[in-house]
Amino acid sequence: MDSQKNENLLNLALDTPEAERERSLELNVGFDTALKSWEVIVKYHGSLQELILRGIGVEELIAGYAILTVPESEMDILAETEQIEYAEKPKRLFFSDLAGNTASCYTPNSRLFGELTGAGVLVAVIDSGISYWNEDFRNVDGTTRIRYLWDQVLNREFDREQINEALAAGSRAQAQQIVPSVDTTGHGTAVAGIAAGGGGTGGTAYAGVARDSDLLVVRLGTPRAESFPRTTELMRALTYTVNKAIELQMPVAVNLSFGNTYGAHNGTSLLERFLDNVSEIGRCVICVGSGNEGASGGHVGGSAAVTGRGGRAAGTGGFAGQSADGRNAGMRVSQFIDGLTERVTSIDESVTENMTRVELVVGNYETGLNIQLWKEYTDRYAVILVSPAGAYLVVDTDRPGKQTYRLEQTEILLYNGEPAPYLTSQEVYFDLLPAGDSRYLNSGVWTFLLEPIETVTGNYTFYLPSGTVRSAQTRFVCPTPDVTLTIPSTASKVITVGAYDPVYESYADFSGRGYLYQEQVNSRTSDSFVKPDLVAPGVGVIAPNRDGVYGPVTGTSFATPFVTGAAALLMQWGIVKGNDPYLYGEKVKAYLRRGAKPIRGETEYPNARVGYGALCVEDSLPG
Repeated sequence: MDSQKNENLLNLALDTPEAERERSLELNVGFDTALKSWEVIVKYHGSLQELILRGIGVEELIAGYAILTVPESEMDILAETEQIEYAEKPKRLFFSDLAGNTASCYTPNSRLFGELTGAGVLVAVIDSGISYWNEDFRNVDGTTRIRYLWDQVLNREFDREQINEALAAGSRAQAQQIVPSVDTTGHGTAVAGIAAGGGGTGGTAYAGVARDSDLLVVRLGTPRAESFPRTTELMRALTYTVNKAIELQMPVAVNLSFGNTYGAHNGTSLLERFLDNVSEIGRCVICVGSGNEGASGGHVGGSAAVTGRGGRAAGTGGFAGQSADGRNAGMRVSQFIDGLTERVTSIDESVTENMTRVELVVGNYETGLNIQLWKEYTDRYAVILVSPAGAYLVVDTDRPGKQTYRLEQTEILLYNGEPAPYLTSQEVYFDLLPAGDSRYLNSGVWTFLLEPIETVTGNYTFYLPSGTVRSAQTRFVCPTPDVTLTIPSTASKVITVGAYDPVYESYADFSGRGYLYQEQVNSRTSDSFVKPDLVAPGVGVIAPNRDGVYGPVTGTSFATPFVTGAAALLMQWGIVKGNDPYLYGEKVKAYLRRGAKPIRGETEYPNARVGYGALCVEDSLPG
């Protein structure tokens, strides 16, 4: 029996044999094949001492969250433990890059450039690490500006004294003997350079926004070689960062330039809620990139036909779902499935004008693919999935739990979710795997048909995995660019940052878009739900690489640190200089929104592409 304390994906993973999970892109994430144990994120209350006594690994974080290491044979204990409120499995995180300062109203000629430099504020970069040898991250005397560097891959923390010892060793090779932490991709180094680099040999022309701030760096761990960091590593990093800032008695601006596409995108997952809780601890601002899924073709959403509470009447293309007096006759999706099977011999004969068609192209050589369908729990559909050759199945969305099907040479693991303590929506999760001796999925156009049975809102949305892990050919035929923010940029209390092209002063189409649903709710959305909050330069941004050489980078990964650095400047003005000791958290967000400048082609603010506009540091300070 599936536990309602577990998220849908965790329940599906536990219901699926390990050999089958290993073929999936997502289901085995969080499972240690050697130890046969699961890493699980939980929200809890009280004490977890009972679990420790039973041999469960417990790593307490902050604000009532913990990471458990549970033997697979003991996973039922989560449902039995009263203190555990909800559990999720880890998800993979993907860096938001694709392959400055002038556009942000902060230049060497600006009135703020000499006055505000980030001094006295921590800039925390949680990323792929940092090339600490680079001159960008040193003081004038050659010593490091990095207060602490926690390398999760090495599971070692290096303080300022150790890094200075390494820098004094005489060569980079000798330095690595003392502090062996490296940035293998250069992503974190570029992000840190934009947010807080000193400019190195390039001087102020290449300086970052908060060029005199202290740095706190976390190199995210990767549980397996050549794999991606996971949400558990991020939660550990945030706990470490906030605790260090409190220990040092310094305000901190945190930069997160990564995300994933799994979830309802409405702030309800444990990770999103965790970020909201962390943002309220100490004097903290968290800036998160909106991701690069805006033009990737990985999302489609809309509204299907609305039947109303009574359901569909006879003669409207579906089955008779009402009694003679018009009241609901207890219809179920299973009744529709039985009726469909009886009256048609091919899928073409079953399509009606009330059905909503969503087409998905699966590219060649795709070894696996998962699709999320999110809908209102109040709405009841039959979901018909049609393979490229015309084979089809009809999903009973009233039947909770796991179902298994096969179409052509593709096996389909399906999970019908239910509402959760933090979530009113329903998820229908499809995991497509090669069947039999086949190595790849059936390529071509797969079709989803939504047959409304009893719909109140009709709203639905589909998501594919990040464009990083699927073929460029694999995409929806008619994608919807809105609501393409990656998680955790969907957390309510973070500053969500999109990208624009500073050369053309226009929105960058790859940048993840938000959710202003004016047409659906027939009113302007509350400002608390506006995402992104603003945009910053994200195309052709000049940043340092691992060797201290400067070159262009593109993506919301590199727009975000502009805002992180700007947040550090505001906190320096307010907290360090004593102008406003409460200038952190949501107050920084409000000031940055107010100071944002217009973007070419955008006529109404806030909007789903650029939020309140483009970052402008100079106009964001009061007075």
